Amino acid sequence: MPAVTADTVRLPRLAEPALGAVDRPVRTITTAPSGFEGEGFPVLRAFAGVRLTDLDPFIHMDEMGAVDYGPGEPKGTPWHPHRGFETVTYMIDGTFQHQDSHGGGGLITDGATQWMTAGAGILHIETPPEELVVRGGLFHGIQLWVNLPARDKFTPPRYQNLEAGQVELVASPDGGALLRVIAGEVGEHRGPGSTHTPISVVHATVSPGARVHVPWNPEFNALAYVLGGRGTVGPAGRPIEAGQLAVLGAGDLVTVAADARQDAATPGLEVLLLGGRPIREHVEAYGPFVMNTRAELIQAVEDFQAGKLGVIPANALMPHRG
Repeated sequence: MPAVTADTVRLPRLAEPALGAVDRPVRTITTAPSGFEGEGFPVLRAFAGVRLTDLDPFIHMDEMGAVDYGPGEPKGTPWHPHRGFETVTYMIDGTFQHQDSHGGGGLITDGATQWMTAGAGILHIETPPEELVVRGGLFHGIQLWVNLPARDKFTPPRYQNLEAGQVELVASPDGGALLRVIAGEVGEHRGPGSTHTPISVVHATVSPGARVHVPWNPEFNALAYVLGGRGTVGPAGRPIEAGQLAVLGAGDLVTVAADARQDAATPGLEVLLLGGRPIREHVEAYGPFVMNTRAELIQAVEDFQAGKLGVIPANALMPHRG
């Protein structure tokens, strides 16, 4: 169950779809393969097998967990560099610590979101806090990579931290769906997140048997990734389930519906809706660097090796070892 929830009866409601609004059709549905990241925590590679032109302006997304760790099991990432893009880390349940080479740091916990603009370059670590490592517990989150256009590749690094209570909560007209608007606009409702590249990020919980039509900027692309449960997406009602990503075509709204019967572990359909204004520039990526040319990638590696992306601070956060 996501950490951020609410009684939809008391929330503002989405407007009914406008007359003539075009429901975005499903172009493809892919299933995310499993893998491991950092020191060995489990992830689903949500964008695997999808063309970058369909993802633009997004580059990469991992679903971290969901996993209920035992004592001593939680893991994170060691110190690592980034250049040329922004990371969006959304903690659905659980806690992550972070620190960077520019003096930033803190906790991302239970429904909070952290934007990190790597820009010209930064060193960074994300790791579960000592308390979570010692006792274990639920861990579930998303890390999304948002590309920067060539003109912003070398912008200074920065952070934006959004606590769980800052997201905009909206209900469907019949109250059958709860939408957490993290960034971008959904009809007249706007989320607090801000990135260099305009995007929308919405986490929807749809009750069994319910349906929601989500207004969507026609200039943006549209992706629907299922975090839990089963349902359908698009005007033709294409079946979709946990760990699957739908790439949608052009239109004014996105339709998702939850199956009437769900597994006991997932009371409803949990779906992450993503979209952004395509950058339409050539992408060259190598590990934690996302640039426009191979020469820029080589320069990023050389700058990292020369310490130009930053240095690990003297009071550096390090992974807790039991």
